[in-house]
Amino acid sequence: MDRARRAKELVANKNSMIYMDLKDIVKDHALPFLPAKSLFRFNGVCKDWKLQIRSPFFAHKQSTSFSDVSGFFLVSASTVPSFISIDSMAYGVPDPSLKFLPEPVDIRASSNGLLCCQGREGYKAYYICNPVTKQWKKLPKPNADHGSDPALVLIFEPSLLSFVAEYKLVCAFPSQDFENGHEFEIYSSKEGSWRISGEIFYGSGSVVPRSGVYANDIIYWYASSGRILVFDLKMERAQLLYGHGYYDSILGVIDGKLCSTKAQGTGVTISVLSNAYTNTMQMHSSVKAWERKLTINLTPAPVPSTVGSSTGSLLFASGNLVLYRCDSKLHSYNLRTKETLFIGDGLCHGTFVPHVNSLVEI
Repeated sequence: MDRARRAKELVANKNSMIYMDLKDIVKDHALPFLPAKSLFRFNGVCKDWKLQIRSPFFAHKQSTSFSDVSGFFLVSASTVPSFISIDSMAYGVPDPSLKFLPEPVDIRASSNGLLCCQGREGYKAYYICNPVTKQWKKLPKPNADHGSDPALVLIFEPSLLSFVAEYKLVCAFPSQDFENGHEFEIYSSKEGSWRISGEIFYGSGSVVPRSGVYANDIIYWYASSGRILVFDLKMERAQLLYGHGYYDSILGVIDGKLCSTKAQGTGVTISVLSNAYTNTMQMHSSVKAWERKLTINLTPAPVPSTVGSSTGSLLFASGNLVLYRCDSKLHSYNLRTKETLFIGDGLCHGTFVPHVNSLVEI
């Protein structure tokens, strides 16, 4: 008897979806997957949608559902930040210059909707902010001197189980006490404080700022030696990894793995890290550190970089997106849709910092 009643209730619950209004189906099952700018436009559809979009629970759900790179902040030391959108109708921020922060800043890193910015005045404080909601937090002063152009990586992984954004900021900095050594300082939002790791690594050369990427509890930076400095965030151990090109490639993450992308021929090649321990194997081992994953033909095609060039045409390659410059124009290529878009003037120079149009609350 009970089994039959439960079966009838299950069928009734499934059938109830059929009789939902289309606007309710969209509100409950489609809106969380949309970017923030589109959601702000939908505030005017009806009162129910407006209340839904403005609720903290919805902001949390959207931050865990939408993860596409929406555009790039263009950062230059001589100008205020600006924003280049992949699709200006869908993606955008209300104040690209970040004037809502208490002082002029440089953008140092980004992660899933959050930006790490550094003030240009005083001791150059760090700020974590969401440029969509204009929410921000000033971090306490670090224990160590990170230098004038710090090699920072911001780590924020949205979770349905955590309504408060928990993030970490990691800096690889030249040691003041150990010559040719690098140390690591870690800020945890959960602890609300900085901590210098006990790990000291020698022989990496200088670490390249803004080259850092994070994948599966490990951070990777390019080093001036052409190799990759690896820092295991859980074990707090560092090592050097053979790179897959330095002057002509950039680091990213694809399918959860570290990838290296370079302009080659009429497009780009993407290789993934398949074995991080080839430097410990015996000589003439057939095991390779990198494995070619994709070769993509692009029209128009990026121009391969040359050794010593600081203005390569390949600007970003991670997840489903490649950003590159061809002549005087910027183009993006989506690996999922296989679509190439013209998105802006390619004559602008600086660092392109990716941004996810998220409602995440700090």
